[in-house]
Amino acid sequence: MDNGWKDALREQAAALGVALEVEQIAALAAHVDLLLKWNAKLNLTRITGPDEVRVKHVLDSLGALRAVPPGVVSVLDVGAGAGFPGIPWRIARPALQPTLVDAVAKKVGFLKSALAQLRLSGNAVHVRLAGRPELEGLAPVDLVVSRAFSAVPEFLALARAYLRPGGQVVAMLGPRDGEPAAREAAARAGFELAQFEAFALPEAMGERAVARFVPRETP
Repeated sequence: MDNGWKDALREQAAALGVALEVEQIAALAAHVDLLLKWNAKLNLTRITGPDEVRVKHVLDSLGALRAVPPGVVSVLDVGAGAGFPGIPWRIARPALQPTLVDAVAKKVGFLKSALAQLRLSGNAVHVRLAGRPELEGLAPVDLVVSRAFSAVPEFLALARAYLRPGGQVVAMLGPRDGEPAAREAAARAGFELAQFEAFALPEAMGERAVARFVPRETP
């Protein structure tokens, strides 16, 4: 990615409340470079324009960081695909330790390569989650996140099995997913909606929302 792309990323991330250092911008750009290189052969994403990738993948991921509370360390990224949001989260907030999970082997191959080439700590695991972490080799985490993995009630029901006590769930949502729907989904799955924020992507590329859920305490 050229300097113009990097300058736009810095300015647009700042507008979303995320301050990036030069090294972080370079790492995010390197992730996109790798993605576009691999995508020519493996079709990891349908979004292929560098500016569109910056906004719809990288900045969408960074915007959702507002729902990650201080103190969170371990993160399970469900359906991580090409590494969003897990890799941008790890770069922008180095304390986070992501486990990137996907059921598609070629995507996990890319994720492992990206983590290695970017010299980022974290794991990439090829598994189709079934709510049985002990058989899937996955440890309980502070936070489970998904970006359009499934309908919210189904995702919450699955995510519960991977949370440590006190853990939380973040769902990255589209423009049609409003706060009332998120609150209703939480109630159906035995969770409470702890946070809901909508935000606009730069360059008029769409509206997004992010919701944070906590398991409802049982009597």
